Amino acid sequence: MSAPEESGVVSSTPRSPTLTHVDESGAARMVDVSTKPVTAREAVAEGRVRVSPDVVALLRGDGVPKGDALGVARVAGILGAKRTPDLIPLCHPLSLSGVMVDIEVLDHCIAITATVRTTDRTGVEMEALTAVSVAALALIDMVKAVDKGATIEEVGVVMKSGGRSGTWTRTQGTAEAP
Repeated sequence: MSAPEESGVVSSTPRSPTLTHVDESGAARMVDVSTKPVTAREAVAEGRVRVSPDVVALLRGDGVPKGDALGVARVAGILGAKRTPDLIPLCHPLSLSGVMVDIEVLDHCIAITATVRTTDRTGVEMEALTAVSVAALALIDMVKAVDKGATIEEVGVVMKSGGRSGTWTRTQGTAEAP
């Protein structure tokens, strides 16, 4: 194991931004979070699935041929959050305290918002992103018979709180990490 500063523990000395999941030689590694304090953490991610007017009408009305598309997408998103460390190789397995996936049918798209909470040593941004992404994929699977061109758009973290870096909220057009 490397020295504390190399293991992902941040010193009080300002450093230039570096990738935390690679070592000095560029090899992938899981960040050592063993010395970080356990704190309450939350992340919110959003995304959209652009769909045809026919899909919007079906979702607002009698539903799509495969069944309860929104219910299936919601449950798929929750499962996605729970399975994140199985899908993202260097993501720490966390004990999730709560996962909420909200889905809203808008005029030209379906808006998906995932809120994930834990009390742990690392954040849940990846779990929130995975929840939105998997919900969007499940929704496309449910509507593809009606709209083969359904598209996932603008998936991103919009808020995170807890841990050393505190609270961060995305501002319009922000692409910077906390």
